[in-house]
Amino acid sequence: MNAGWDTDQLGAKWATCLQSAIAAPSVHNSQPWRFRLGQHHVDVFVDPSRRLATIDPMGREAMISVGAAVLNLRVAILAAGRVPLTQLLPSPDEPELAARITLGAPHQPDSTVLALASAIGKRRTNRRPFRDIDVRDEVIDQLTTAARVEAVTLTVADPIGREVIFDVVRSAQEAQAHDPRYVNELANWTALDPMFGEGVPAQSFGPSHEWADVPIRDFGLAHPDVRRRHAWFEAAPTVVMLSTEADTPVQWLRAGQAMERVALTATVRGVANTPMTAPTEIPELRALLNESGDRRVAQVILRLGYGDPCPSTPRRPLADVLESSRPAVAAPSTGPGSWG
Repeated sequence: MNAGWDTDQLGAKWATCLQSAIAAPSVHNSQPWRFRLGQHHVDVFVDPSRRLATIDPMGREAMISVGAAVLNLRVAILAAGRVPLTQLLPSPDEPELAARITLGAPHQPDSTVLALASAIGKRRTNRRPFRDIDVRDEVIDQLTTAARVEAVTLTVADPIGREVIFDVVRSAQEAQAHDPRYVNELANWTALDPMFGEGVPAQSFGPSHEWADVPIRDFGLAHPDVRRRHAWFEAAPTVVMLSTEADTPVQWLRAGQAMERVALTATVRGVANTPMTAPTEIPELRALLNESGDRRVAQVILRLGYGDPCPSTPRRPLADVLESSRPAVAAPSTGPGSWG
């Protein structure tokens, strides 16, 4: 029953599943997670030492990032033939313990699970222009269902709503661009040597946004000497918002899982995505994104569309994020993604 899930060493199945977990997107590619193997379970921790103090003082973005890693881990375990039994924030005595995933009964993975698992290594954050093609209605329906599976609501912005969101995003980005703390923090996490295994390298900045109508975070802001090409962005991208019933750490974890399930589902259907997180990092602006009279809270904004392939971002080795004395065995990397 436990073949490949060795408990006295890091078995091949655990290693593969954990490689899938660390392929998750994270804010500034900060990878704020740690893992600890137990008897037939794995604990997933948020690493406070990797929290971005300026844009994430409450740790919300870090929790969303860890939630994405939890989703990848759940999908990988299912694809490997076991049911993942997931508890969020299982121990009040360990506030950094975000989730515990225990191996459940054997399970034959279906085609949907296998497709999502195969998308983990292909998912990217795409900061490049998309084609002027609307995302098909049937795909939007699938993405809405994917979010709902994680108890999160996905709402598609209409043309007026999209411009309202973009105005809020622009306001957030302007405020951040004039904040020396933000620029310094951004500099610390960008244009790094890919060998560092973290942050956003220059090759992943995307083209210059100077004249872009689509307000994507400018990762080159702190590195004006990095040369980038100019590009025309699509006129009317599809923009969706993920919202939760409340604004608690559990809901942040749910939002991260929903974000990643949506991103993987989109990847399966050939749709690229770009998180647009700047306004959710400023409480006053984030409040403007909430629907009037609706108690749901905005957590994630995603731009969706059809675009050309883009490069991946680096990942730290599994040994750096695994709290275990068990010797790791070699496992194929699922390939990294990025979130900006």
